[in-house]
Amino acid sequence: MIDGLPYRQVGTDMMRPGGLICVADHASNHVPAEVDLGIDRKLLDDHIALDIGVEGIADRLARRHGIPAHIATVSRLVCDFHRTEDDPAAVPTSSDGHLVPGNIGADIEKRLDLYHRPYHRALEAMIREAKPRMIVALHSFTPSLATSDEERPWEVALLYNNDDRAALHAIRLFGEQGLTVGDNQPYSGKQLNATMDRHAEAQGIPYCTVEIRQDQIATEAGQARWAMLLADVMGRVALEV
Repeated sequence: MIDGLPYRQVGTDMMRPGGLICVADHASNHVPAEVDLGIDRKLLDDHIALDIGVEGIADRLARRHGIPAHIATVSRLVCDFHRTEDDPAAVPTSSDGHLVPGNIGADIEKRLDLYHRPYHRALEAMIREAKPRMIVALHSFTPSLATSDEERPWEVALLYNNDDRAALHAIRLFGEQGLTVGDNQPYSGKQLNATMDRHAEAQGIPYCTVEIRQDQIATEAGQARWAMLLADVMGRVALEV
């Protein structure tokens, strides 16, 4: 965390009406000192604690490609910003077969007050100031789950709930790059779209929720490649919506 805040914003000096902004809800594996999750610390490097590779992409989009970023600085195991406040998974007690004992009986209201609410208030203020043409929500997914034998062949996927106008353009453009693209896979935006439901769909703002397979972006080289690709594709999508 920076200055005690559960988020940081990069490139806000470049915000202009009608531009793009990006949001990274699961960018960090940081656990504040006052929180004891009761898990093996090695799990903080696992996909259950953060979306691997996303922070590096968000930083590059802001610093090198002029797309300001709102980036989480707290692990999703402490408080999951990509959940509604009344969702039990906002403070998860288990993830992909791993128990999170420190969250059992946790003071949920305190977690929401310290992390979830300030994160979303700041994002609301950023969107209000930026008046973006489109929002890009960045996530990544693990190539395989410990609790499932499901194959995940997609290199990138687009998630959406009711508003698919930007996602469908992005699916087409990524496909033209020769990528294996998932349409609402491996998750469905009909069920998992809390941040964009609140800050994009409810405001009538087009958005793309982009899920990148983690083996594509585990290295700095992969993150730089995908930041460049995203800046190009998302810029072209924004012209269509």
